[in-house]
Amino acid sequence: MASFTVADAPCERRTISVEEAGKLLGISRNSAYAAAARGDLPGALRIGRRIVVARDAIERALAGEAAR
Repeated sequence: MASFTVADAPCERRTISVEEAGKLLGISRNSAYAAAARGDLPGALRIGRRIVVARDAIERALAGEAAR
């Protein structure tokens, strides 16, 4: 399995997909969407029908900082 980091996402994007966030966190796509629905995925934002995740919130969460 290939490793995925926030740095792999294009640098001009400040958000990543829920699927990309799941890969960073080591959880499945379905678990990532469920976490976003519960409010447990830091930085998750709903824009219309799409959910995106703020890259900096994921980075802070992975560094152990409070993301909320």
